[in-house]
Amino acid sequence: MISALIDLNRADDDGLVAQLTSQLRNLIATGRLDKGCALPSSRRLAGDLGVSRNTVTYAFEQLAAEGYLAASHGRRPVVTVDGGVHGDGVGAVASSARSAKPRLSPWASRLKQADWPMSYQAPLKPLRPGHGDAREFPNEIWARCLRRSAVGAARRELGPVNRTRLREALAHYLATSRGVRAAPDQILILPSAQAALTLIAASLITPGDEVWVEDPGYPGAAAAFRASGARVSGVRLDDQGMQRMPGLVTPTLIFMTPSHQHPTGRLMSLTRRTEFLRLGKPGKTWIVEDDYDGEFHYDSRPVPALQGLDAHGRVFYVGTFSKPMTSDIRLGYLVVPPALISTLEIVQRHIGLIASSHIQEALAEFIADGHFLAHLRRMRRLYHARRDHLVDGLERHLGEVLSAEVPSGGIQLVARLKNGRADQAAVNRLAAAGVVTRALSSLSLGKPCDHGLLLGFAAWRENEISAAVRTMASCF
Repeated sequence: MISALIDLNRADDDGLVAQLTSQLRNLIATGRLDKGCALPSSRRLAGDLGVSRNTVTYAFEQLAAEGYLAASHGRRPVVTVDGGVHGDGVGAVASSARSAKPRLSPWASRLKQADWPMSYQAPLKPLRPGHGDAREFPNEIWARCLRRSAVGAARRELGPVNRTRLREALAHYLATSRGVRAAPDQILILPSAQAALTLIAASLITPGDEVWVEDPGYPGAAAAFRASGARVSGVRLDDQGMQRMPGLVTPTLIFMTPSHQHPTGRLMSLTRRTEFLRLGKPGKTWIVEDDYDGEFHYDSRPVPALQGLDAHGRVFYVGTFSKPMTSDIRLGYLVVPPALISTLEIVQRHIGLIASSHIQEALAEFIADGHFLAHLRRMRRLYHARRDHLVDGLERHLGEVLSAEVPSGGIQLVARLKNGRADQAAVNRLAAAGVVTRALSSLSLGKPCDHGLLLGFAAWRENEISAAVRTMASCF
């Protein structure tokens, strides 16, 4: 492609050799030709440019003399400098353009100050929250499902972007395990749960609309709704999770995690759920229920989803396969109120939030053959034991410093600092020692009222949890 970057003007007084030399020099100086790049032979480049071979040879010799190229008899010339090192001004201009501060949207500018995703992008070490144990996943079984899906791809019709087999399997699973009432065509398959929030925001929010989210809560929800121009208000929690705010303007949308509040793990009572379902008018106020880890309940029967109580078709139900299976599967789903099915399917295609049909078909088989439920039953027992092991270790080694709140389910827990509010300082100190946690205060929208540490237990074996707790104790 080098010849396509060169434009020689035969009427130019500088002559072809000078033009070619200058243009090749600029391509190297601006980084278009990287150090180590081999140029075409003089014969090849001359033919591509429609000039004599001597013209190219003289240009190569001049650039070799200046130190831009290494040339030897019988070999193609090779660039010997990094872009901009020996530039004649053009490289400096390009470098300046690359370093110029870009103009961002207000939303993107705010994201740079947010702590979501985790700002330091720490490696997956104990006790990082938000993850299940990928080491326990039945990869061989999953690989067989993927292979069969790949082999059958040639025989499958193009079909809908949301595969019918997976929608049917999900509708049955959600009805029996979470009390969700939905026909298969109400379920959209998406690349992630975050994609579901983006889709909802793009479909329902007009700039300036009021949206309520939990505070502290899931930062990704606020990010998705702000991207559509919403005014996002954080609603404080009590012992039942999100509180009702009768004094505020009725919002367009309410985001909540009623079955296991993120991050505190609190359970919303039936009375409180009913109050929210009565708030506003059907078709005017929507509720988004994120059941991010609803598969994991340990101490009691799982509480049915809020969506199953909805008599007016105003609740979206969001779920993910990243927690119960493995994070790299990159699949989530959204149960859509009946009145909005056709609209959201169109928006889904326009935005491009489409999951691989190959993965969808494999997952449908994984569920239909019973592997998904078998894996869940095993992980519930495993995670239950790990939760109890972490709680016991915190009480024995850190009882004077931390107060653990024991969740009835989920994959993480909150440990409150008994003295002081410097949870971010504690997170930094622990990270330096090799223990990854998250500050509870970083999940607040405004001035933090909650301080403590968010600790993951699901992804870590008991010996790893014990070692992390001992490290925490030495740090404190």
